[in-house]
Amino acid sequence: MKNYILSSLVILTVMVGCGPKIYTSSEFDTALAKHKTVAILPADVSTRLRPNESKKVTAEQLASMNEKTGFAIQDKMYSWFLRRSEKFEYTVTFQDVTKTNATLKKAGISYDDLASKDRTELAALLGVDAILQNRTSLDKPMSDGAAVAVGVIFGVWGNTNSAQTTINIHDGRSGDLLWKYDYQASGSIGSSADNLVNALMRNASKKFPYSAK
Repeated sequence: MKNYILSSLVILTVMVGCGPKIYTSSEFDTALAKHKTVAILPADVSTRLRPNESKKVTAEQLASMNEKTGFAIQDKMYSWFLRRSEKFEYTVTFQDVTKTNATLKKAGISYDDLASKDRTELAALLGVDAILQNRTSLDKPMSDGAAVAVGVIFGVWGNTNSAQTTINIHDGRSGDLLWKYDYQASGSIGSSADNLVNALMRNASKKFPYSAK
């Protein structure tokens, strides 16, 4: 079992994406013109297990795995923007996620609190003009239990049958949703947040609102 778990960490990524869906608010241009700094929140991650897999992991373990994946996606998205800032000429600065997370922790805002927290309050607390958050739903990890074991031990997932992932951008002043990018991927998303973020951002970067190109 141990060898099988370790071997699952090197599974090649095979992602087939469905056409993205984009929502743009009527207030989009006016609001974005005022944005200078954007905070990236930890991703809101949920995972649907197969019935036989749900018996092998506790609710606490599943919540812990989702949280670890959420912070990993946040970090990888921030790194993506930093590495490509010159190429895409972003018109905003992305707040260091270490500062974002430290501020949230100091204010007593947990990972579970983020989903229901008012975006205007978060923006004011973090001192930013907009809030960006990824939401990802993972469906049916490997049926033999290896993916669950990998998640428990390493905080990362192995194969999934599909991943529904979204980028949401909320205005810091009004709290309104300004931009939403939905992307559906089927097949393996690999064993880390890197593969998921790379697949998402390769597609989203062509339409990303803060890119001057």
